[in-house]
Amino acid sequence: MASGNLFRLLLRGWNIPLFVFTVGCTLVYLLNFENAHVLQRNEGCSLLSETHFVLYSKRVVTPAGIGPYAVEVEGERIISMTKRSEAPKSAGGKPRVLDYGNAVIMPGLIDAHVHINEPGRTEWEGFLTGTMAAAAGGTTTIVDMPLNNHPTTTTKEHLEEKKEAAKGKLYVDTGFWGGLVPENAHNASVLEDLFEAGALGLKAFLCPSGIDDFPAVTAKQIKASLPVLAKYRRPVLVHQEVTDPSAVPSDLMPGEPQSNARDYMRYLSSRPLSWEREGVRQLMEVAKDTKPGGVAEGAHVHVVHLTDAEDSLDHVKAAKAEGSSVTVETCPHYLSFAAEDVPEGATQYKCAPPLRDARHRELLWKALLNGDIDMITTDHSPSTLALKLLEEGDFLKAWGGISGIQFSLPATWSHGHARGMTIEQLSKRWSTVPAKMVNLPRKGSLEFGKDADIVVWDPEASFFINSTYPIYFKNKVAPYIGHRYSGKVITTFVRGRQVFEEGRHAKKPCGAMINPVLIIERSGNELLN
Repeated sequence: MASGNLFRLLLRGWNIPLFVFTVGCTLVYLLNFENAHVLQRNEGCSLLSETHFVLYSKRVVTPAGIGPYAVEVEGERIISMTKRSEAPKSAGGKPRVLDYGNAVIMPGLIDAHVHINEPGRTEWEGFLTGTMAAAAGGTTTIVDMPLNNHPTTTTKEHLEEKKEAAKGKLYVDTGFWGGLVPENAHNASVLEDLFEAGALGLKAFLCPSGIDDFPAVTAKQIKASLPVLAKYRRPVLVHQEVTDPSAVPSDLMPGEPQSNARDYMRYLSSRPLSWEREGVRQLMEVAKDTKPGGVAEGAHVHVVHLTDAEDSLDHVKAAKAEGSSVTVETCPHYLSFAAEDVPEGATQYKCAPPLRDARHRELLWKALLNGDIDMITTDHSPSTLALKLLEEGDFLKAWGGISGIQFSLPATWSHGHARGMTIEQLSKRWSTVPAKMVNLPRKGSLEFGKDADIVVWDPEASFFINSTYPIYFKNKVAPYIGHRYSGKVITTFVRGRQVFEEGRHAKKPCGAMINPVLIIERSGNELLN
């Protein structure tokens, strides 16, 4: 931040939380955004020429609730939040006011589970197209997974390659998870080098990932990594299915004749619910080391893309009650679609874990609205059209993964609002909690001194996604196409820059790479409640 802007922030509140002290927990952050700087003129990085302006709406989401507020932005930060019944006037040298009437002004979404695939598989997705889609969907920060790019991000050198590939291509702020594999699980120096290079945490699979250079780990190997995670106060995110061939029908095993592979239920049978339940059970045993006073206190275990809100979630709830530092996410596609509704051969619906039946979808919604599921991510996992086998429609052979980063907000809102979800609940699960899980203290809420990461959207606006709808991710296949949603994104600001406004992006991508230099101490679940 330019010194003049910093000085003005100091004068306006003396409240820049580089050092945050709470009872029983000292939290020290030094967060560096590589390539980030305040432009005195936006120089193509923003659709708005001004760097000092006010956003107003009758529905602004704040930590104190939703209501009429004027959000004043200067440079990259929010410099004031003023509750008022009408928009201020732009006159006499005052900053420009953008009055959005009754639209919702909300913290930008933070998507902590995204596969960009660059370098190595840029034909699947890339930083430019992936972050353009994110911005168009109201997402202002993503965290990129260590696969399906090639090479996978399991070493410092490979992370540096990925960061080099991302330069000059980011429309939103972007962080990176490192990869936990058998080769580095017991090698503290390799993991420490990954963290020193900027990895925000680790991602692991308890089953084959589908990528040869990213093999599965065991629960024992995850446990071995926890002391290093504890030292750096970072999470490990785990794909929780544990492969058990004995639970799979014999005709679905490799080498056996496979009939009616265009039937989604055949694929569903090949990845039974028992795999997920066993994986979560093993993870919660590992997570016991993260309890206060435990050998890995400070580490954190995060369960990705939950589909089972029964036994699996019961294990998570029990672990939390016992003091383990754990969280769990689910995804919009699990909240939107049900297995019995998947059309024959529609491989755009294939993912892992698979979509389950409508009963499980409703249980996920109940758990999310109750707060038992902590957050939502997209698990945006694209591939080329050829790998989806759209014409063949073979669920057993097609690449699994759902593209959805552009549609996360409307999909969540449309299905959530019908079940009683409030705008504040949506914001908490998409912004506030992810910011805390990822350790991004400047993000996740609209408050003085925070990054001006903002989405403006209309909950009542309805739109249909068809073949002519502007889709910005690279391979334009997704289960959301062909459906009608409410919750249209009007505009998106990333650190004060207007990067998207209804059908157009800023000329230049000026998002930053997030590099956590130092996180001395963080607490566990109390941060996420």
